[in-house]
Amino acid sequence: MNQNWRAFLASRSADLSEPSDPTQSGAGSARFANNSLDLDCALVDLSYLGLIAIGGPEAEDFLQAQVSNDIRELSETHSQLNSHCSAKGRMIANFRMLRIEQTMFLLLPRTQLEPLFKRLQMFRLRADVTIDNASDALVCFGILGTCADAALTEVFGSLPAADNDMSRAGEAVLIRVPGNIPRYLFIGPPEQASHLWQSAAAEAVEANVDLWELHDIRAGIPTVLPETSDAFVPQMANMHLIDGVSFTKGCYTGQEVVARMQYLGKLKRRMYVAEVNTDSAPRPGDLLSVPGSKSEQAPGRIVNVRQIESGRYALLVVVEIRSAEGGEVRLASADGDGPLLSLQEPPYGFPVQT
Repeated sequence: MNQNWRAFLASRSADLSEPSDPTQSGAGSARFANNSLDLDCALVDLSYLGLIAIGGPEAEDFLQAQVSNDIRELSETHSQLNSHCSAKGRMIANFRMLRIEQTMFLLLPRTQLEPLFKRLQMFRLRADVTIDNASDALVCFGILGTCADAALTEVFGSLPAADNDMSRAGEAVLIRVPGNIPRYLFIGPPEQASHLWQSAAAEAVEANVDLWELHDIRAGIPTVLPETSDAFVPQMANMHLIDGVSFTKGCYTGQEVVARMQYLGKLKRRMYVAEVNTDSAPRPGDLLSVPGSKSEQAPGRIVNVRQIESGRYALLVVVEIRSAEGGEVRLASADGDGPLLSLQEPPYGFPVQT
């Protein structure tokens, strides 16, 4: 975390914690007071996210051969979701990408940053490209709701209206993030961040990061974590439904597998929003079960988890479509009778499969 930003937040007694581990005793209970999904407006420090900055004369060509989306669509007013896959077409990491002048930034959890950084360095070879860790140079925080619109407009002039769109003010950017209430992602220098946070805090609650992640789950936006790295082809996690995959951009690592699934195969697994009541907290990467299933593979796996209240959790889960539509999907347990999940489509829905 940028030390100036840390000092600023500490001076306001703001929450500096990372996302809570739901399996720890009491996790979420003390943090939940400011995490209600009914909050009208909130500020959330997102310093658990890191930034990889990629520049140089050949940066665009280099990245175009490494990521699942078409980076030619990045602009001063548009960001995108994206991923880097293994040769087998499974996501090593996913991230938000944006362009500021000639530099492209990849925003993702710091727990995933170092492995992705090393892979990009490995693929760089002789390309005229710079790859830097910019995590402590820029600040990232989130704004939920509309009560901070006046403070945001004062800095950025106009607010991005469509999901993934972006406004810019000097070295800072503001990105509209999907959700059932307006959400904005600020990325910029600590001085601008401090000024904007202080102005917005006149109306907004200063909440912790679990709130932001709860809204990501509700919006059906997956985050690949160390526990799920190399587990999902992008379409399994709905990346093609949220501006995260291009099927016309040309070759990239894993592209053949991703394209084959799109054009020659039939998607057998996809991601659902879920809730579960359980006394034993689930974790990303945990397997799911369907009683009576004869499949050699587990019918599903947890992508992301956040606690809603004591004993109740919101999840994103990748599940076999036939199991989701015809069976009781449960948390895996030794006796095969784990807690039952309540599944629903993400807000953006599913296309009709033929």
